[in-house]
Amino acid sequence: MNARTAALTLFLDRISARSLLSDDERAAVLALPGDVAVIDANRDLVSLGEIVDRTCLVGDGLMARFGETRDGSRQISALYIPGDMPDLYSYVLPRSSWALTALTKTTVVRVPHAAIHALVEKSPSLGKAFWRDCTLDGAITAEWILNIGRRNARARIAHLFCEMAARYERIGMLDGMSFAFPINQAHLADAVGLTAIHVNRTLAALRKAEIVSVSGRTVKVMDWNALRSAADFDSRYLQLDGIAPSLLP
Repeated sequence: MNARTAALTLFLDRISARSLLSDDERAAVLALPGDVAVIDANRDLVSLGEIVDRTCLVGDGLMARFGETRDGSRQISALYIPGDMPDLYSYVLPRSSWALTALTKTTVVRVPHAAIHALVEKSPSLGKAFWRDCTLDGAITAEWILNIGRRNARARIAHLFCEMAARYERIGMLDGMSFAFPINQAHLADAVGLTAIHVNRTLAALRKAEIVSVSGRTVKVMDWNALRSAADFDSRYLQLDGIAPSLLP
């Protein structure tokens, strides 16, 4: 299976979990054209205000959506894993109000808007499936706002780890209770609205409590129930009902 087909298969699995698609519609998604590109870590794919004519589908690696202040400070507002299409909405809003960056070396498939338009025109059911996928992205954004605005440092980091564990389990990339999380503490700080020093102290406290540990490029959950409790985590916003039962509340 080549990189484009592998990425589209993951994307199809993602939208099929929330939409009933016919065999022809499933085949049409897998037939979407797209150029495969490998993006180096810490390189932006889409700039703020850029007008794009294609969407980015993550095939491998980890991407982030971010906003940026005038002084260059960044706030990460979402993380994207294989099978996610971070800017699917750009099909109808091609001027980007957010930017996308590769946090690690990342393989992406760039799917032309014209191909998505042709698919939606032919199959309204697929249009609704894409719409549902965008609403999921919106639900995650709303939860991240709550996380940064109302939770303390311990809960913010615990919540992010809960979310990533559930999402990685969904695509079969949770190994026991460990998952790859190859980003540095500066990126993690940008995702939870803390300083790198505060993140380091909080990770040390979670490790000391034998709840979760971060070693190298891997997060290991040692006590899922304690992590979920520390995070005040309710997975319903991820729309995983019946999909990832081992990590549901």
